[in-house]
Amino acid sequence: MTNQSILTEIKKMLGIAADYDAFDTDIKIYINSALARLSQLGVTTTAEKLQISGNTETWTGLFGDNDKLNQIQSFIYLKVKLLFDPPASATTTQSFESQIKELEWEINVTAESE
Repeated sequence: MTNQSILTEIKKMLGIAADYDAFDTDIKIYINSALARLSQLGVTTTAEKLQISGNTETWTGLFGDNDKLNQIQSFIYLKVKLLFDPPASATTTQSFESQIKELEWEINVTAESE
């Protein structure tokens, strides 16, 4: 998964076919919003900017061999899911938000200890 397109992988997690591009602009905006938050948490990248512009940016290309990559992927997915396709249930929404907060804390602690 690490050499896969960030946009393609997030679309897959959202249940959207890779070749269906009607929502790409929205999803890219939400991914970039999540990436901006990661930057605020102290996550550094191998790329000049922490953002994507299409389906050419890969997890490894942006983050290298970052030991937080699984947390980063989960964080971005959950943030995008809440913005793009929010759950109908308030309980599920609260669960997602709780997971996001926990991931933010874990990512921040790891970033500060580096």
